[in-house]
Amino acid sequence: MHRTAADGFERGAADYERGRPGYAPDAVDWLVGELGAGPGSDLVDLAAGTGKLTRELLRSGAHVIAIEPVPAMRAELSECCPAAEVLDGTAEAMPLPPASVDALTVAQAFHWFDGERALAEIHRVLRAEGRLALVWNVRNLDQPLQRELERLLARYRGATPSHGSGEWRQALASTELFRAAGNERFAHVQQLDSDGLVARIASISFIAALSAPDRERVLDHVRAIAEAEGGRIDLAYHTEVFVHDRILARP
Repeated sequence: MHRTAADGFERGAADYERGRPGYAPDAVDWLVGELGAGPGSDLVDLAAGTGKLTRELLRSGAHVIAIEPVPAMRAELSECCPAAEVLDGTAEAMPLPPASVDALTVAQAFHWFDGERALAEIHRVLRAEGRLALVWNVRNLDQPLQRELERLLARYRGATPSHGSGEWRQALASTELFRAAGNERFAHVQQLDSDGLVARIASISFIAALSAPDRERVLDHVRAIAEAEGGRIDLAYHTEVFVHDRILARP
């Protein structure tokens, strides 16, 4: 597991649950429909974090297995989603038998994976006509507030993997195990107060992993931004969903 993810998300699990947005309702409806999720189906939510997507998948009536490697995140996940089967595991090594699930989702996380190894493992656990769905809330930089936050975050991001990096796209473009089946993009708004915006930024892996003085400096800056906004913030995103079909025969 990537060191920044392991350290940052272990420290920032409570902030992740407090500050991260859920997903656009229309995006969840489209995703559930594309996966055929419902009673009698078995789904994996991989790298489930604190269960932001897991709780939505449970509403479909499906049996949901939430796999998460970070202990603090897994603790939050178990508390918020008691109906899910919560397991310790990684994208490259899931504690599941072959051909055991109908669909698998990855929300806010595929960019952290070793793409080739993760796709091979996902292919292994999916049933013959299973589907893989990748989901991200992408910050909408057309919004001035999001651009201001991005200027602050860019000072600390370094080489941290992200949705904007190309490696995950290349892994999917070059694999012979899955083929693209569709993608959609949905507008989404997260409503926050000042403490919520601070938690949102504190939950970012490379911010959570900073030294205590540096982290507090960043969060003081964020609080000042929130107060300048009047303490009531609408943070703009797009929820992006990519669906891929499992190719039946592995080369």
